[in-house]
Amino acid sequence: MHQDNVFCPFLGQDLTEVIHTPIEKVVAILIEQFGEPAYTAFYPEHTVDTPLAGMATTAWMKTANCVGINVRTIDSFWNIIPYAFSLPKAQQAIHILPIWEPGVVASLYGMSSWNINPEFYSPALSLVFPHLNTVEKQLKVVINILHLTGRVVGMDVVPHTDRYSEQVLANPQYFEWIQRKDDKIVRHEGDLYNDAAQLIFEAFLQLGCGVPGWTMPQTAAEFYGEWPEEARLLALFGPYSNYSARLQRRKVIIQWLYDHGFETVPATMGPPYRGIEVDPNPDASVYDEEGRLWRDYRITRPQAMSRVFGPLARYRLYESNNNNADWELDFERPVTGAWNYVCHHYNQIAQHYNFDFMRGDMSHVQMRPEGVPAQPDAWYDILGAVKTTVLKEKPWFGYFAESFMAPPGEMAYGDESDHLEASLADSTLGDLQSEPVGTSFFVKEFARYVDTLERRGFAPNFTILTADKDDPRFDAFYLKGNEIRHFIALFLPIMPSYMAMGFECRDPHPQPFPNEYYSKLYVFQLREGPKGTKGKYRWGNNHELYQNLVAQRRLSNEIGALLTPESFEWMAKPDPDGTRKHIGWRTGKYLFLANLDTEKESAPIELNADFGVLQIIFSTIPLKNENFRIKNGKIMMLPGEGLVLGIP
Repeated sequence: MHQDNVFCPFLGQDLTEVIHTPIEKVVAILIEQFGEPAYTAFYPEHTVDTPLAGMATTAWMKTANCVGINVRTIDSFWNIIPYAFSLPKAQQAIHILPIWEPGVVASLYGMSSWNINPEFYSPALSLVFPHLNTVEKQLKVVINILHLTGRVVGMDVVPHTDRYSEQVLANPQYFEWIQRKDDKIVRHEGDLYNDAAQLIFEAFLQLGCGVPGWTMPQTAAEFYGEWPEEARLLALFGPYSNYSARLQRRKVIIQWLYDHGFETVPATMGPPYRGIEVDPNPDASVYDEEGRLWRDYRITRPQAMSRVFGPLARYRLYESNNNNADWELDFERPVTGAWNYVCHHYNQIAQHYNFDFMRGDMSHVQMRPEGVPAQPDAWYDILGAVKTTVLKEKPWFGYFAESFMAPPGEMAYGDESDHLEASLADSTLGDLQSEPVGTSFFVKEFARYVDTLERRGFAPNFTILTADKDDPRFDAFYLKGNEIRHFIALFLPIMPSYMAMGFECRDPHPQPFPNEYYSKLYVFQLREGPKGTKGKYRWGNNHELYQNLVAQRRLSNEIGALLTPESFEWMAKPDPDGTRKHIGWRTGKYLFLANLDTEKESAPIELNADFGVLQIIFSTIPLKNENFRIKNGKIMMLPGEGLVLGIP
């Protein structure tokens, strides 16, 4: 994907000031740069073409440098714009974390409806532009502007919802259900959704129709069989614009289901996936604000990575064997209605807002005990199905998978790489962010990722930081080596990269900081407890790191257009044994070297004599004169250093 036209006028400016740039100033900059198209971008009924328009392939995703943005940390969709203006041209892809109304603990990944999250609305933007008076209009305009300024935009595709989301209550047949009494699951038949539908209908009759004057349905079968979803949502909850009324009506239905012990089957992670029971641990329960007691669940025969996410409900994508008596799914019998429902809604969103790619949440889920089938069909994976649906109108629509390159059988049945290929992933997050730079394990994993890149149909990312790794548990990963992480991500043109917003100035935390400094703790909203936050997210104050990265970004803007995969050649690949800690590559007229060891200088590195007299033109460690380190055709690198040398 071409980077030449990416606009970044705030590169190098203080990020806390950038985010609060007056709207009028941003608008003036856009008009000065783009003229009339800048005016039309502010009209949500207008759609600005993506930079990818006309592209007939998703291959661009395999080298895209992506930045993930948790909008909750910057207050509104609008603030994405000034932040994006601070990024270099090479970081041309913006991933917006989930955009929908959240459910329990306000988790962004526990969506409670298909409506856009109203907390991301900017009152200030509506004062400047009164016609942008809804959060939906503001999101559309933000994506218009990002496209105008040369960037592409991605959304999350989440294959689950909140336990009692509007999706669940309007479509109980598309979810699995259990009935619990105290600490025992008393029923979990595969067709229990019929009983759940009847209970929801009974609560609905007590509430009355959410739209005055509508004729009430006579039976649950009529309501769920003949009424379209749009009408069911209005009847159950009322107009979507009245958030508080919708929530209150939903709480009444939840209470009725709770009184009868009905819950959706919670989402799970890791083999064996199926077979759950109530966790008897006295600490494995919580009272909500309504005084209801919720119990945690656990896998009955757990393996190493088995997890149960109580507040989340996965879509019912397959019928069960023997009416779910043994918690077994029949993968030959897809619930096609559920598949079509999920694909339809995400396709609508992708088309309406003009998203360019999707991040598939929990892409590592592969539930078939026999592993990936030799010939996966259209009902193999829901995330792949969403991508396929959107591709019909957007042939460039990429799929960035949230999977971690785990060993076979650990987080998914079978080989995860086989699964990613079968589910049509273009790139995957990987797990390089979960290890300090420079360890032998890091180097080995990097080598494995490069090997995978060369052999497989998808590309692992060189991931710097993710929102779910920015919490106190992972502080040790980022005490050193941040410059070299950023250097490789920015200048290695054959590999995609991913960086969570805030990495640029993240403080080193030898001891845990206040929770307000960790973006992970803003994926949900807790006011109490060890994960609670009392105020707004705070940017780090690591000015030294930021200035060092800004220097890299300025160089990237100068030479980035010349760094193409076609001109790429490895000089020293990552070492599969993890012993050699330096790597090197050539791209066009530049040689790049990186010392992954953050503790020791490199041994003298032999330079190719055919290159002629090389000159250091950039170092990630600011020094006045670098060339004294080139002697007798060899070069020595400082700990954690990245170098760019010019080839005559």
